[in-house]
Amino acid sequence: MTTARKPTRSAGTAEAKFEGFTAEEREAMKEHAQELKTSARRGPRKAAADGEGDVLAKIAAMADADRVLAERVHEIVRTVAPDLAPRLWYGMPAYARDGKVVCFFQSAQKFKSRYATLGFSDQARLDEGTLWPTTYALTEPTAETEARIGELIGRAAG
Repeated sequence: MTTARKPTRSAGTAEAKFEGFTAEEREAMKEHAQELKTSARRGPRKAAADGEGDVLAKIAAMADADRVLAERVHEIVRTVAPDLAPRLWYGMPAYARDGKVVCFFQSAQKFKSRYATLGFSDQARLDEGTLWPTTYALTEPTAETEARIGELIGRAAG
């Protein structure tokens, strides 16, 4: 005779429920799947060449405030780290080294946030001891902001 085991519950988990992904997160995953399909169809050489056009088209489709920031970030990356290849990543403009994303721009509109962000992956060379930021809020393209972005991109691209 076997007895059925009841699942054990950790304290506090009975109340917490996973509601699933938001509509914005699901859309980003769909965009990423489409990007992978498109890249596979193009082949590695053509994908690299078409990345710039894809990124510029995505930037052009952004709301005005996000578009201005994204254009400036794109120009800074192309100037400071021309070896980083532009590409889309989860529907966001991103810049990669050897096929791996180093940094990306996320519009405020993407996840209905109050500010756009400039983010860095673990491929970025921004390490500072045992703690450092990997995402920065962007609200307007000032000279000081652009100088800081250039410094961060330069370090990240190493």
